Amino acid sequence: MSKLILLRHGESEWNKLNLFTGWKDVDLTNQGKIEAKLAAFAIQNLKVEIHHAYTSALKRAKNTLDIVLYILKNKTPIVSNEALNERNYGDLTGLNKDDARKKWGENQVQIWRRSFDIAPVNGESLKDTYNRTIPYFKDNILPKLYNEENVIITAHGNSLRSIIMLVEELNEQEIVNVEINTGIPIVYTYENKKMIKKTELFVKRY
Repeated sequence: MSKLILLRHGESEWNKLNLFTGWKDVDLTNQGKIEAKLAAFAIQNLKVEIHHAYTSALKRAKNTLDIVLYILKNKTPIVSNEALNERNYGDLTGLNKDDARKKWGENQVQIWRRSFDIAPVNGESLKDTYNRTIPYFKDNILPKLYNEENVIITAHGNSLRSIIMLVEELNEQEIVNVEINTGIPIVYTYENKKMIKKTELFVKRY
């Protein structure tokens, strides 16, 4: 039996400002650091050893993982890879979400944000993100779960939704309705190379 722990990074500076972030390498806010600490305490209550730790190449995810492993007193080497990066929002990057709605219209922005295969100008769709993230997940992470080793991944809303789509066998319509909150660990239990249980850990918010 093994555990896959998925954790969206804590609140970032651009989350706080309601900006499209994508590949822009912004850091955590103080609130984001607190969210990472609280997530670590929730993971600690699982009382499982983490054998492998993965993160994206963006510091808001990397710093979240650093905080979690420090609290867990876990010295597992961290593997960072761009395949786990957030979706690239292209021309939306850096724009306030309300301003984007004024510029392109509520409906168009909603299509870019929540459709599966329609990308913003010069950006990625969720499908593009899936096609970048999942081969890496299948090649590097899934074999470890099948080998009964526990894995944590700290990443982003859309790269994690891609993984969830695969793990939960969701279709294109189902995945667009999945929301992932910052700092809330999602735990999947694997047995005999199958996902048998999903648990969203309780994290007290202040």
